[in-house]
Parts: sequence; structure tokens; C-alpha cells
Amino acid sequence: MQKLLQDVIVLVKETGEFIRQESRKFDESKIEYKGKNDLVSYVDKEAEQKLVKGLSDILPGSGFIAEEGTSTHKSDIYNWIIDPLDGTTNFTHGIPVYAVSVALMKRGVLALGVVYEINRDECFHAIKGEGAFLNHTAIKVSETRTLEKSLLATGFPYYNFDQMRQYLTIINEFMQTTHGLRRMGSAAVDLVYTACGRFEGFFEYNLNAWDVAAGALIVQEAGGTVTDFKGGEDFLFGREIVAGNITQPRMLSTIQKHWK
Repeated sequence: MQKLLQDVIVLVKETGEFIRQESRKFDESKIEYKGKNDLVSYVDKEAEQKLVKGLSDILPGSGFIAEEGTSTHKSDIYNWIIDPLDGTTNFTHGIPVYAVSVALMKRGVLALGVVYEINRDECFHAIKGEGAFLNHTAIKVSETRTLEKSLLATGFPYYNFDQMRQYLTIINEFMQTTHGLRRMGSAAVDLVYTACGRFEGFFEYNLNAWDVAAGALIVQEAGGTVTDFKGGEDFLFGREIVAGNITQPRMLSTIQKHWK
């Protein structure tokens, strides 16, 4: 698995370099829309093609769950969950917060995760049971023990606003009981920033597996807790996630108080 991880890191960084180069000459007229406020560009698509080809070479016969649908092949054993450019809206607007996210599932269990934050050249990675790392240096979640001294991250839905009133109520309470909330625009970045202690926690709903898979494993391997809004384990495909350090249960309690 370590050899596999090193090969994935090389591929992810090469893909990140492609995205970095394209950011310097990106033409906004080439933005496409998959749905309301759901942006995609040729950069996302070409980056995903690079990842699918490279990962297929690294692990022949593996399947894919990929945001842009480059490959729909599924495997009984190994499946990659990839987001070629998490933070596309940031990218298209020139905001330097976006990442490449790659996770590997083995028989339905997350086994490996890599998130490469391109503009800071920060590569976060983890293998299940072997800890979490930032550029090969071990990382741990924050040691802050109270919600009152915590900085949290969240995200806002860009479609399906049916539950916004409840969500804003949750945000309102956290604004008054923490050091504040940040909205980075990339769930993968929010998660790895939680893993290395920059945030104490992160919560969001209406997410996809490729948004959270790699980051969730990295948080867990950094000593954090990851659940869905019910406190269960369906954060990968259940479209909601609460990740954090020792304050995670209190975050969860606040969310459950208002979330129906």
C-alpha cells in the first residue's frame, strides 16, 4: 500500500501542476453548467482523464466513482473515488483554494486518501491504520477541547435549498458559540485543514462521495471523528458530514438540535 500511495502522490501532483498551469490562462467563456450553479470546465474534465488513466495503470482492473463520469467501471474489490478539481467555482473566479482529491476503497472500506492543495503545494495523505501526513510529516487534529475556542468550517449548498432555514439556524448558533466559521469553497480542503488542526471541525450537507472520501479518511487517521448528521457512518454516500476533533460530539449535538 505504501508503494501504491507514492505512485498516487506523484500522479496527483502532476495533475495539480496541469491545473496550476491552466489557472494562469483560464478563459471564463469555457465554463459549462451541469446544473444550477454547478460549474465544470475543460480543466476538470482533462484532469479527471489524467487521473483515470494514471490510476488504471497504477492498479489495473480497479473501478471508479468519478465526478465528471470519465469512467463508470466498478470493481468488486478496488474502486477509486476522485474529484479532479474540488473547488471549481473558486478556480474559475481566480480564488486560490482548490484541490485534487483521490481516495481508494477496498471492498467498500476507505483504504487510502490523498488531497493535494495546489496553490500551497500541500499534499495530505493517509493509509488506513497508518496515520495522516502533510508533505510526509505526521499531523494530528487540534488539541482544543472546547467549542467556544474552536474555529469551524462549513459550506453552503449551491442548489437544493429546501433545508436552508434549518441550516442557517445551525450556523447562527455556531457563530455565537465558537471563534467563528469559515467557508473555503472546497470540502476536501476543509477536511484536511481539520485533520492538521487549522480547524477544529467541519460540517456540510448536500455533498457527494468524491467531495469527502479522501479528506474523511485523513481526518480519521489524524485522530478525528467523522459521522453523518445522525451520528452514523453514512457520511460517504449519505450527503452529509460532521468531522472534527474532541469537540465533534458537541458539534453533532448542536446540529441535531435543529436538523430534521
